[in-house]
Amino acid sequence: MIDSAVIKGILFKLGADLCGIAPAHRFCAAPEGFHPRDIYKDCRTVVVFAKRAPEACMRSDSRVVYSHTTFSTFKELDRICLNACLELDKMGVGAVMIPCDDPYEYWDEEKKHGKGILSLKHAGELAGLGVIGRNTLLVNKNLGNFMYLSALLINEESDYDAVVNDNYCNSCRRCITSCPVQAMDGITVDQAKCRTHVMKTTSKGFYVYTCNSCRTLCPNAAGLK
Repeated sequence: MIDSAVIKGILFKLGADLCGIAPAHRFCAAPEGFHPRDIYKDCRTVVVFAKRAPEACMRSDSRVVYSHTTFSTFKELDRICLNACLELDKMGVGAVMIPCDDPYEYWDEEKKHGKGILSLKHAGELAGLGVIGRNTLLVNKNLGNFMYLSALLINEESDYDAVVNDNYCNSCRRCITSCPVQAMDGITVDQAKCRTHVMKTTSKGFYVYTCNSCRTLCPNAAGLK
């Protein structure tokens, strides 16, 4: 067994802003093929951590700024995750990194629907980092939804964090009514509608996100008021 304080200490030292830990058995409802043990059969513990993105960058009118902030945060999360795995490896603890922007193994071209090898927002919820809101983003009471997630799977048991049972959305439906393409119903997102609207390539060939209204218009975007 490894103390959760040791795991979190490694991640915080490397630059994580938030960390939660869940036992693998909490993922019993994961779809077949997307359970942590489908990735790492020896997994006993799932560690999820977050990095907050700067609020002004997230709210910038320039889609280039927002996109570059997102991509840069992904790189930072991967750096933290890889180095945490290396530190745990030195301690004799097996640790497998989950890419924060992992390439889809599952992809439905017709529906433009993809699934990562592990749903990080659901993992974050199970690890006590927050609650998934109607915009389908994980919301933390301090960091809001201006955060990105990554995870590592380890082969040791640990002491675990409690799941948060609060309802941060209450009766708010701003993300649903404000979506330019009406892609949300409060439970899920129509990925075909969303991707067609959000993901664009500039004339020079750079990839950018062109919309983040579901994130920025949320009253809890930067944390609970």
